[in-house]
Amino acid sequence: MMSSSRFNIFQSGLYKLTTAACFASILVATGCSSSAESSVKIPSQQNGNTSAPVISDMSQQTLRQQALRIQRALANNDFARITNDIHPTRGVRFSMYAYVRPETDKVFSREQFAQYLQQSKIRFTWGERDGSGEPLVIPLPEYLETWVDGDTYNNASISVNEFKHSGNMINNLKEIYPNSEFVEFYHKGSEQYSGMDWRIMRLVFDEYQGKRYLVAIVNEQWTV
Repeated sequence: MMSSSRFNIFQSGLYKLTTAACFASILVATGCSSSAESSVKIPSQQNGNTSAPVISDMSQQTLRQQALRIQRALANNDFARITNDIHPTRGVRFSMYAYVRPETDKVFSREQFAQYLQQSKIRFTWGERDGSGEPLVIPLPEYLETWVDGDTYNNASISVNEFKHSGNMINNLKEIYPNSEFVEFYHKGSEQYSGMDWRIMRLVFDEYQGKRYLVAIVNEQWTV
Protein backbone atom coordinates (compact mmCIF):
# COMPACT_ATOMS: atom_id res chain seq x y z
CA MET A 1 0.00 0.00 0.00
CA MET A 2 1.35 3.46 -1.01
CA SER A 3 2.29 5.76 1.85
CA SER A 4 0.40 9.02 2.34
CA SER A 5 3.35 11.26 1.41
CA ARG A 6 4.17 9.33 -1.76
CA PHE A 7 0.48 9.39 -2.73
CA ASN A 8 0.37 13.16 -2.31
CA ILE A 9 3.47 13.60 -4.46
CA PHE A 10 1.94 11.35 -7.12
CA GLN A 11 -1.30 13.35 -7.14
CA SER A 12 0.61 16.65 -7.39
CA GLY A 13 2.64 15.42 -10.34
CA LEU A 14 -0.45 14.09 -12.09
CA TYR A 15 -2.24 17.43 -11.58
CA LYS A 16 0.69 19.41 -13.04
CA LEU A 17 0.91 17.07 -16.04
CA THR A 18 -2.82 17.35 -16.71
CA THR A 19 -2.73 21.15 -16.36
CA ALA A 20 0.23 21.42 -18.75
CA ALA A 21 -1.54 19.26 -21.30
CA CYS A 22 -4.70 21.39 -21.12
CA PHE A 23 -2.70 24.61 -21.43
CA ALA A 24 -0.87 23.24 -24.48
CA SER A 25 -4.19 22.32 -26.11
CA ILE A 26 -5.58 25.82 -25.49
CA LEU A 27 -2.40 27.45 -26.81
CA VAL A 28 -2.53 25.44 -30.03
CA ALA A 29 -6.19 26.34 -30.55
CA THR A 30 -5.77 30.04 -29.89
CA GLY A 31 -2.53 30.15 -31.84
CA CYS A 32 -4.30 28.86 -34.95
CA SER A 33 -7.04 31.42 -34.53
CA SER A 34 -4.56 34.31 -34.26
CA SER A 35 -2.65 33.07 -37.26
CA ALA A 36 -5.84 32.90 -39.33
CA GLU A 37 -6.82 36.46 -38.39
CA SER A 38 -3.35 37.77 -39.21
CA SER A 39 -3.43 36.19 -42.64
CA VAL A 40 -6.56 38.20 -43.43
CA LYS A 41 -5.85 41.55 -41.77
CA ILE A 42 -2.15 42.20 -42.25
CA PRO A 43 -2.06 42.23 -46.08
CA SER A 44 -4.90 44.80 -46.25
CA GLN A 45 -3.17 47.03 -43.70
CA GLN A 46 0.16 46.88 -45.50
CA ASN A 47 -1.20 47.21 -49.02
CA GLY A 48 -1.54 50.94 -49.66
CA ASN A 49 -3.13 50.33 -53.06
CA THR A 50 -6.03 48.55 -51.41
CA SER A 51 -6.85 51.11 -48.74
CA ALA A 52 -5.99 54.38 -50.55
CA PRO A 53 -9.07 54.54 -52.84
CA VAL A 54 -11.40 54.06 -49.86
CA ILE A 55 -9.74 56.89 -47.95
CA SER A 56 -9.78 59.08 -51.04
CA ASP A 57 -13.48 58.44 -51.65
CA MET A 58 -14.31 59.23 -48.02
CA SER A 59 -12.19 62.38 -48.17
CA GLN A 60 -13.96 63.61 -51.29
CA GLN A 61 -17.33 62.81 -49.76
CA THR A 62 -16.65 64.92 -46.66
CA LEU A 63 -15.31 67.72 -48.86
CA ARG A 64 -18.49 67.62 -50.94
CA GLN A 65 -20.64 67.72 -47.80
CA GLN A 66 -18.79 70.73 -46.44
CA ALA A 67 -19.12 72.54 -49.76
CA LEU A 68 -22.85 71.79 -49.91
CA ARG A 69 -23.31 73.13 -46.41
CA ILE A 70 -21.58 76.38 -47.42
CA GLN A 71 -23.64 76.62 -50.62
CA ARG A 72 -26.88 76.22 -48.69
CA ALA A 73 -25.87 78.95 -46.23
CA LEU A 74 -25.10 81.27 -49.16
CA ALA A 75 -28.37 80.34 -50.85
CA ASN A 76 -30.32 81.22 -47.70
CA ASN A 77 -28.42 84.51 -47.26
CA ASP A 78 -27.23 83.11 -43.94
CA PHE A 79 -23.74 84.41 -44.59
CA ALA A 80 -22.58 84.45 -40.98
CA ARG A 81 -22.94 80.67 -40.89
CA ILE A 82 -19.85 80.20 -43.07
CA THR A 83 -17.58 82.30 -40.83
CA ASN A 84 -16.12 79.29 -39.05
CA ASP A 85 -15.39 77.64 -42.39
CA ILE A 86 -13.05 80.48 -43.38
CA HIS A 87 -9.35 79.69 -43.06
CA PRO A 88 -8.09 80.88 -39.64
CA THR A 89 -4.85 82.41 -40.97
CA ARG A 90 -5.34 82.96 -44.70
CA GLY A 91 -8.89 84.26 -44.76
CA VAL A 92 -11.12 83.94 -47.83
CA ARG A 93 -10.59 85.46 -51.27
CA PHE A 94 -13.42 86.51 -53.61
CA SER A 95 -12.77 86.37 -57.35
CA MET A 96 -15.40 87.73 -59.72
CA TYR A 97 -14.23 85.57 -62.61
CA ALA A 98 -12.25 82.40 -63.30
CA TYR A 99 -8.98 84.31 -63.59
CA VAL A 100 -7.92 84.81 -59.97
CA ARG A 101 -6.13 88.12 -59.39
CA PRO A 102 -4.14 87.93 -56.13
CA GLU A 103 -3.07 91.56 -56.41
CA THR A 104 -6.59 93.01 -56.60
CA ASP A 105 -9.12 90.38 -55.40
CA LYS A 106 -10.62 91.14 -52.02
CA VAL A 107 -9.47 88.94 -49.12
CA PHE A 108 -11.18 88.97 -45.71
CA SER A 109 -10.09 87.38 -42.47
CA ARG A 110 -12.75 85.72 -40.32
CA GLU A 111 -12.97 88.83 -38.18
CA GLN A 112 -13.26 91.16 -41.15
CA PHE A 113 -15.86 88.96 -42.81
CA ALA A 114 -18.03 89.01 -39.69
CA GLN A 115 -17.49 92.75 -39.25
CA TYR A 116 -18.41 93.79 -42.79
CA LEU A 117 -21.49 91.59 -42.82
CA GLN A 118 -22.81 93.89 -40.11
CA GLN A 119 -21.58 97.12 -41.71
CA SER A 120 -23.59 96.93 -44.90
CA LYS A 121 -22.93 100.57 -45.88
CA ILE A 122 -19.21 99.99 -46.40
CA ARG A 123 -18.57 99.34 -50.07
CA PHE A 124 -15.68 97.55 -51.75
CA THR A 125 -14.38 97.51 -55.31
CA TRP A 126 -14.50 93.85 -56.27
CA GLY A 127 -13.21 94.16 -59.81
CA GLU A 128 -14.33 95.22 -63.27
CA ARG A 129 -17.34 93.86 -65.09
CA ASP A 130 -16.47 91.95 -68.21
CA GLY A 131 -17.42 93.80 -71.39
CA SER A 132 -18.18 97.23 -69.93
CA GLY A 133 -15.10 97.50 -67.72
CA GLU A 134 -17.20 99.24 -65.08
CA PRO A 135 -16.05 98.59 -61.51
CA LEU A 136 -18.34 96.62 -59.24
CA VAL A 137 -18.55 98.68 -56.04
CA ILE A 138 -20.96 97.23 -53.50
CA PRO A 139 -21.00 96.08 -49.83
CA LEU A 140 -20.01 92.54 -48.84
CA PRO A 141 -23.59 91.30 -48.15
CA GLU A 142 -24.75 92.59 -51.54
CA TYR A 143 -21.82 90.95 -53.30
CA LEU A 144 -22.64 87.63 -51.68
CA GLU A 145 -26.33 87.95 -52.48
CA THR A 146 -26.11 89.18 -56.07
CA TRP A 147 -22.75 88.11 -57.48
CA VAL A 148 -21.97 84.90 -55.63
CA ASP A 149 -25.72 84.25 -55.71
CA GLY A 150 -25.72 80.93 -53.87
CA ASP A 151 -29.32 79.96 -54.62
CA THR A 152 -28.44 79.69 -58.32
CA TYR A 153 -26.66 76.47 -57.43
CA ASN A 154 -29.44 74.70 -55.52
CA ASN A 155 -29.80 72.19 -58.36
CA ALA A 156 -26.33 72.50 -59.81
CA SER A 157 -24.13 69.67 -61.04
CA ILE A 158 -21.21 69.18 -58.66
CA SER A 159 -17.68 67.93 -59.25
CA VAL A 160 -14.83 67.51 -56.77
CA ASN A 161 -11.25 68.47 -57.71
CA GLU A 162 -12.17 68.44 -61.38
CA PHE A 163 -12.98 71.18 -63.86
CA LYS A 164 -16.05 69.90 -65.67
CA HIS A 165 -17.12 73.23 -67.20
CA SER A 166 -15.49 76.49 -68.21
CA GLY A 167 -15.93 79.57 -70.35
CA ASN A 168 -13.48 81.41 -72.57
CA MET A 169 -11.67 83.19 -69.73
CA ILE A 170 -8.38 81.71 -68.52
CA ASN A 171 -8.81 79.55 -65.43
CA ASN A 172 -5.66 79.93 -63.30
CA LEU A 173 -7.02 78.45 -60.09
CA LYS A 174 -4.46 75.63 -60.05
CA GLU A 175 -1.63 78.09 -60.49
CA ILE A 176 -2.73 80.20 -57.54
CA TYR A 177 -3.78 77.23 -55.38
CA PRO A 178 -1.57 74.33 -56.57
CA ASN A 179 -2.04 72.21 -53.43
CA SER A 180 -5.66 73.06 -52.68
CA GLU A 181 -8.86 71.12 -53.18
CA PHE A 182 -12.01 72.57 -54.71
CA VAL A 183 -15.64 71.82 -55.39
CA GLU A 184 -17.25 73.11 -58.58
CA PHE A 185 -20.96 73.99 -58.77
CA TYR A 186 -22.30 74.38 -62.32
CA HIS A 187 -25.64 75.91 -63.28
CA LYS A 188 -26.31 75.13 -66.93
CA GLY A 189 -28.44 78.20 -67.64
CA SER A 190 -31.95 78.56 -68.98
CA GLU A 191 -33.65 77.82 -72.28
CA GLN A 192 -34.88 81.42 -72.34
CA TYR A 193 -31.31 82.64 -72.83
CA SER A 194 -30.12 79.59 -74.75
CA GLY A 195 -27.92 78.61 -71.83
CA MET A 196 -25.84 81.78 -72.01
CA ASP A 197 -26.77 82.60 -68.43
CA TRP A 198 -24.77 79.62 -67.15
CA ARG A 199 -22.88 80.16 -63.90
CA ILE A 200 -20.06 78.47 -61.98
CA MET A 201 -19.06 78.73 -58.34
CA ARG A 202 -15.85 77.09 -57.16
CA LEU A 203 -15.20 76.73 -53.44
CA VAL A 204 -11.49 76.30 -52.73
CA PHE A 205 -10.22 74.61 -49.56
CA ASP A 206 -6.89 74.25 -47.75
CA GLU A 207 -6.07 72.07 -44.77
CA TYR A 208 -5.00 73.59 -41.48
CA GLN A 209 -4.28 71.60 -38.33
CA GLY A 210 -6.11 68.56 -39.65
CA LYS A 211 -9.23 70.37 -40.88
CA ARG A 212 -10.33 71.85 -44.21
CA TYR A 213 -11.08 75.53 -44.46
CA LEU A 214 -12.43 77.79 -47.18
CA VAL A 215 -9.75 79.98 -48.80
CA ALA A 216 -11.55 81.23 -51.91
CA ILE A 217 -14.89 81.62 -53.65
CA VAL A 218 -14.28 81.88 -57.39
CA ASN A 219 -17.15 82.64 -59.73
CA GLU A 220 -17.35 82.24 -63.48
CA GLN A 221 -19.91 83.12 -66.12
CA TRP A 222 -20.24 83.92 -69.79
CA THR A 223 -17.71 86.54 -70.92
CA VAL A 224 -16.99 88.25 -74.23
